Amino acid sequence: MHPALYWHPLGDGKVACELCPQDCRIAPGRVGACRVRKNHDGTLYSTNYAQASAVALDPIEKKPLYHFYPGRVILSLGTVGCNLRCSFCQNWQIAQENAPTRELLPERAVALAEEQGESCIGLAYTYSEPLVWYEYVLDTARLAREKDLKNVLVTNGFVQPKPFTELLDVVDALNIDVKGFTDKYYRGICHGSLEPVLKSVELAVQAGCHVELTTLLVPGLNDTPEEIEALVNWIAALSPAIPLHLTRYFPQYKMSLPPTSWASLELAWKIAREKLRYVYIGNAETERGQNTYCPQCGALLVERRGYRIKQPGVEQGRCSHCGYQVHDEIME
Repeated sequence: MHPALYWHPLGDGKVACELCPQDCRIAPGRVGACRVRKNHDGTLYSTNYAQASAVALDPIEKKPLYHFYPGRVILSLGTVGCNLRCSFCQNWQIAQENAPTRELLPERAVALAEEQGESCIGLAYTYSEPLVWYEYVLDTARLAREKDLKNVLVTNGFVQPKPFTELLDVVDALNIDVKGFTDKYYRGICHGSLEPVLKSVELAVQAGCHVELTTLLVPGLNDTPEEIEALVNWIAALSPAIPLHLTRYFPQYKMSLPPTSWASLELAWKIAREKLRYVYIGNAETERGQNTYCPQCGALLVERRGYRIKQPGVEQGRCSHCGYQVHDEIME
């Protein structure tokens, strides 16, 4: 076990965890909602520090990040645990169950990324929820930054502002799940709340990190035109250049609803395209919603076929057809 950050004693041996909005009050010998922060004799510890459940070299597009070094790869690390309990969890075997892990110390993780060569841009903390791996991610990301490696978070964004702001100092890019746009959905389906997630997105944008968003569309629960429009309006107010990934749901974990229909995905895509420059469709076998087009002239900038990437329309950070500057919107 590793000493945890962001907690305080309550008396009678209990502790209060200050990492995420679950605000767990943890008795001796017990763990918080995330299952990986434990009260041992009145001190809070991280039980998953340096414990990796998955290590893989992934295309950056798999995160998904479509505008952050397209065509490159990144060393992806995952652990166990999550501070939400989404009924549709796509990675429930590691997020909600006690999957096997192996030790991977921060120094070794960074060295492993360096060993992959120049095509590897850095490390992604992903698969389960990296924010409940907080101490390890913070230590590893600091070491990676010293080696000029990039740090990527794939996260639910359900975290308190103070620890998140500290972590953002060493994070380059994030894909944040905005799972729905009503608190009712978050409380009923995800066992969390919406407002902290929106705050996290805003903090990441303000910190100058590259941010992309993902929303898994679950039929009849979060895919109404009204909810999609509210989500899009909020994103556009932050920046219309933030890429939005609308992802198809499939039955998983405790949810047995049928998969999201193509009609629902297409309608959401059309609504989002009215105000956002870059909207993508994920987890669906379709070419529509995969490529990147110039917001000004409509020319093809980045072509995607699976994880095979071509950039026929980008020259020196500009659209080769009209000269629109895309460097700040597609980091190369």
